[in-house]
Amino acid sequence: MGWDWLPSALDLARFQFAFTVSFHFLFPAFTIGLASFLAVLEGLWLYTGRPHYLDLFRYWLKVFAIAFAMGVVSGVVMSYQFGTNWARFSDHVGNVLGPIMAYEVLTAFFLEAGFLGIMLFGLERVGKKLHFLATLLVAAGTLFSSFWILSANSWMHTPAGYSVAPDGRFMPEDWWATVFNPSFPFRLAHTVTAAYLTTAFIVGGVAAFHLLRDERNQRTRTMFSMAMWMAAIVAPIQIFIGDMHGLNTLEHQPQKVAAMEGHWERQRGAPLIVLGQPDMEAEETRVLFEIPRLSALILTHEWNGETPGLKDVPPDQRPTNVPLVFWSFRIMVAIGTLMALLGLVSLWLRWRGRLYTTPLFHRAAVAMGPAGLIAVTAGWITTEAGRQPFTVYNLLRTADSVSPLEAPAVGASLLGFILVYFIVFGAGTLYIFKLFSHPPHEAEHGPEDAEPIRTAGITPGPPQLHRRGEADPRPAQQRH
Repeated sequence: MGWDWLPSALDLARFQFAFTVSFHFLFPAFTIGLASFLAVLEGLWLYTGRPHYLDLFRYWLKVFAIAFAMGVVSGVVMSYQFGTNWARFSDHVGNVLGPIMAYEVLTAFFLEAGFLGIMLFGLERVGKKLHFLATLLVAAGTLFSSFWILSANSWMHTPAGYSVAPDGRFMPEDWWATVFNPSFPFRLAHTVTAAYLTTAFIVGGVAAFHLLRDERNQRTRTMFSMAMWMAAIVAPIQIFIGDMHGLNTLEHQPQKVAAMEGHWERQRGAPLIVLGQPDMEAEETRVLFEIPRLSALILTHEWNGETPGLKDVPPDQRPTNVPLVFWSFRIMVAIGTLMALLGLVSLWLRWRGRLYTTPLFHRAAVAMGPAGLIAVTAGWITTEAGRQPFTVYNLLRTADSVSPLEAPAVGASLLGFILVYFIVFGAGTLYIFKLFSHPPHEAEHGPEDAEPIRTAGITPGPPQLHRRGEADPRPAQQRH
């Protein structure tokens, strides 16, 4: 046929979901940490009364507004694919995952929708304490959102608390076991700390960029100092949590760990393959550089521990792209190591009194600015590609989850997504970079709150005609 050159509908649907979720994940990975950072800045301003904390709050609030909006839009678009491209998956798991997603709406979205407007535009209208409460609730909303989304995602990796009906649908039996499934606590901790590190390095990169221009800007110094404290403290914690998450994955998803390590045979005292190239046809990994016994030590905490191999399971149960899992895992680990190293160097420079006067370190911080976004993307690829060929691990195959669509239909929607995403989100990202290009300054203004538009002859009331602190422009006889 004329469409034979196209990949299968399954491959196109998988790529479309991977494309859209990769775009979407970048924004929550930033805004989860940024919302908490804004709450800390406003809290410090209220506690100390120092105006430069308020200036930094208003500086980053504008960035948060744009990033949050793009995250919401990209998430809504992504969710439609469950009905279009993955209808069979939705039919099988809807009774389990549907209520979990509803709880996200009832908690996270309600908090964010109810208090985001106050957070963005209400500081001069509702008072300091109520505004701070709104900021805290928006930050809590972002964390609630990650809680429910990661619970649903973790259930797909380590399903629990369910039964299977005669028609193949998953039915909930124990909601506690479903929500707090075996991998969820580790995945939640690992992802949230990754979000905090992502924000820290973006903030640190922006601050370092402006320090290279003017190292005397106190506001730039403050946000650089806060970012480096976060890097120095959280990066080692993230490595520890990552180790715990890896041990949990070894217990519940051994073939994923085997793909991450590039091991085909079960063995004791396995080496850590630092560089290599897995060959799925030959069922071997061509080793370029390895460290003896280190893989066994990391995975089992024993010098001669036993680790799984990909040949432990039949070929149709192995990850469908072992090289992708292998290399994405190494990218994530390498970036995490560089983050911890940068945090360690920042402590030494702080102790020597040179944190704000070392251009070479500032250039390194600028280069590491997007590192968190790259790391979380690589981590997501490792997690999701390692789960293949299943959507629900070892229970529901991806090939049995896709909608009965033809490849041209999926290909056309994929092309539309690519064009729209690069135009819309490209413009939003460019605007964020424009905001980054200006350093924070004294009396920084927040997001603009334009005057309301008069329609149908309605005359706005006095509070709407002018901003607080400005003179009422109306004649005296019209003010009462």
